[in-house]
Amino acid sequence: MEPEDAYIIKSNPIILRCRAMPAIQIFFKCNGEWVHQNDHWFEESIDEGSGLKVLEVLINVTRQQVEDFHGSEDYWCQCVAWSNLGTSKSRRASVRIAYLRKNFEQDPQGKEVPIEGMIVLHCRPPEGVPTAEVEWFKNEEPIDSLQDENIDTRADHNLIIRHARLSDSGNYTCMASNIVAKRRSTSATVVVYVNGGWSSWLEWSACSVSCGRGVQKRSRTCTNPTPLNGGTFCVGSSMQKVSCSSQCPEGQWKEWGEWSACSPECEHQRERECTIPATANGGKPCDGMSQESENCTDGLCIQGAENASDIALYSGLGAAIIAVAVLVVGITLYRRSQSEYGVDVIDSSALTGGFQTFNFKTVRQGNSLLLNSSLQPDLTVSRTYSGPICFQDPMDKEIMTESSIFNPLTDIKVKVQSSFMVSLGVTERPDFHGKTISGTFPHGNNRCFGTLHNRNKTPYIQNLSSISSKSEMRVCGIFGHQGGRLVMPNTGVSLLIPHEAIAEDNSWEIYLSVNQGEPSLQLEGSEVLLGPEVTCGPLDMTFSTPVALTIPHCAEVSIEHWNVRLKRRSQQGKWEEVMSTDDETTSFYCLLDPFACHILMDSFGTYALVGEPLTDCAVKQLKVAVFGCMSCNSLDYNLRVYCIDNTPCAFQEVLSDERHQGGQLLEEPKLLHFKGNTFSIQISVLDIPPFLWRIKPFTACQEVPFSRVWCSNQQPLHCAFSLERYTPATTQLSCKICVRQVKGHELILQVQTSILENERETITFFAPEDNNFLAHTGPKAFKIPHSIRQRICATFDTPNSKGKDWQLLAQKLSINRNLCYFATKSSPSAVILDLWEARHPYDGSLDSLACALEEIGRTQTKLSLVSDTHSEDPDFSYSRQNGL
Repeated sequence: MEPEDAYIIKSNPIILRCRAMPAIQIFFKCNGEWVHQNDHWFEESIDEGSGLKVLEVLINVTRQQVEDFHGSEDYWCQCVAWSNLGTSKSRRASVRIAYLRKNFEQDPQGKEVPIEGMIVLHCRPPEGVPTAEVEWFKNEEPIDSLQDENIDTRADHNLIIRHARLSDSGNYTCMASNIVAKRRSTSATVVVYVNGGWSSWLEWSACSVSCGRGVQKRSRTCTNPTPLNGGTFCVGSSMQKVSCSSQCPEGQWKEWGEWSACSPECEHQRERECTIPATANGGKPCDGMSQESENCTDGLCIQGAENASDIALYSGLGAAIIAVAVLVVGITLYRRSQSEYGVDVIDSSALTGGFQTFNFKTVRQGNSLLLNSSLQPDLTVSRTYSGPICFQDPMDKEIMTESSIFNPLTDIKVKVQSSFMVSLGVTERPDFHGKTISGTFPHGNNRCFGTLHNRNKTPYIQNLSSISSKSEMRVCGIFGHQGGRLVMPNTGVSLLIPHEAIAEDNSWEIYLSVNQGEPSLQLEGSEVLLGPEVTCGPLDMTFSTPVALTIPHCAEVSIEHWNVRLKRRSQQGKWEEVMSTDDETTSFYCLLDPFACHILMDSFGTYALVGEPLTDCAVKQLKVAVFGCMSCNSLDYNLRVYCIDNTPCAFQEVLSDERHQGGQLLEEPKLLHFKGNTFSIQISVLDIPPFLWRIKPFTACQEVPFSRVWCSNQQPLHCAFSLERYTPATTQLSCKICVRQVKGHELILQVQTSILENERETITFFAPEDNNFLAHTGPKAFKIPHSIRQRICATFDTPNSKGKDWQLLAQKLSINRNLCYFATKSSPSAVILDLWEARHPYDGSLDSLACALEEIGRTQTKLSLVSDTHSEDPDFSYSRQNGL
């Protein structure tokens, strides 16, 4: 047996053995020198097969001996044996000190490769004696290339995956080992991604409208394959549209039905239906009313059966009552015969809080200033000074606003003898314009007056826009690199400027305005305006990351029934379509929530949301509210019922106008789902106490045509009802307001109020704090602390082998469409979090975000770990009860 090569591990000596047969003597020679005899250990034995003597010798070699040797070769030893046959030498056995360096000469590097691509990971182990062996690990599990033909680890310590699979994504580590130690390289993350591919186009959809101008669509999805692990999204549009059109049937009236029985109010009614043919699919509705009423006693109606009971009750005073009645009739007839057009001015400031009551006497025949005799009672327009103004008419009293009063007259100046002075002058022109005098009217009520049009049988309805001079509401704030939030109170409109959207060391005065006048957007076909026109500026600003604009809308969101589009006004004033909310685009992003639309954009401008109903089942949400105030006649009380688009902007305008008229909100507003089925709305007053109140004839039920409601375009509409008390002692009013759409939904408003201001309970709709929060800048404007936001972005922007990236974050936050928009951003997670901030503007917990992160399984991102959050961050309690 010859001595074998050996390695000294640490300070442990090694033993070299040599055996010879037959042999007389054996000695070791190391590095050319004989080893001293005393350093040998000898063992003798007899070979059982041959019977010859076997001699074995051993020596120790220490680390010190090897280190002290400085020859050109490794430390070596050999044994020399003597026998009767002569001398024999063994092979040289080298002795070396074993070691393994700590640092790899080349660590493997992470890679991102497409599916089916080749992966090559290089590894050069540390220097060592003996040479280190290399083993590969994936996610801490050893790789066996013998069991997977797709993997080769034999080529110069490198790992080769011939055809990458999704399962090959992971963290790879190279481990080098010899008899001394084991060394692990740094981990290399391998991401196998899948680039998205378009599916085949689906069939063209049916035309969006049964008649008129519509569109056909077909779509495809980015699912062939679906992009994974950061793969690129499909290039191109996911939807194609072509126009389609057909003629819409216009409605025609059926014959009038039979007259109803004569009512206690001495009137009967008859109805007709718009059914030959019925209006369908946006066709022109029938002109005129579906119901008409007329007196059924040829003017000989006895006003109230209660007179008989009154005669019986006051039989003892009959003579006195008759005498008083004759006297009143005589005085009235005398005044009518002697009057010219003029003004009786009554200082009613004690009754109306400083606002004036005008009694306009009847005009003589032939007077050019006579108001149109076709005017019907109770037409109201919603802008007034703040108190009631009324005409005294021989047939009825008519409650009107300053716009209704002044518009039909030419250059009239009214002289009032109490708190403000106006002189009266007349010209020959048929209409006039009122001119307000500075300091005359209440603060905030200096406005331009609109024009009062002649009324036919239909209108108890008027648009507010024609008399509103407040064409826009506007807020502004100064924002810099830290971003912030700009909110227009009580409108639902807000603007979020993310952190770092504005360049460092720059600051801008940013404004936000809402158009309250007539919309400048010209609608096409069956389009309707779903929210206010909103302008944000300055227009020449650009951002490094998208800003988020929130606009309220009144549509009941359904992709089957609505095609919602975002439009933008160009600098030339022309409106252009930016995108449809179901489009896949990288220039804008629109997210429709139930009551608001959140828009991500890179530049400012004027924007509006329009909707095109695709079916008759498309629904607009209307807010129904009832207001009341005392009339100029101390016994009369006015009810105004509004049917307005369910946006805070529209309701805020109504509140403002009612505040100027002295109106009070009598009941919490309710929502009515108004279908696009071309049927009108009927508004009626029910259950009036019969012996306390009465309603003026022919006004108990009013009907609003479908087109006036459906195409109101954010302009409030209302109906007015005039109630009269039998006695001033009546101070409580109880009734029901029924609002129903023919062949649609219905709701009831229960009115229970005192007509005396000091006894009436005030209903507050907007919270007071809504008016305080206009512009917040810096960290306090955001719910997610900046340090936490950075951690979330760093976590989800990095591709992960298990697919837990920003796309999963978007999915958990209910952002499921147009993901190609986020894929184009440098930090998709940051833009997703900005959108989350825009959708959750009000104070509250961050529980939804915490739950989303927990569902994803990234427990390390729970914000309970942020005890070291910078002091500038908001003071959140990072628990599931109070947020992240």
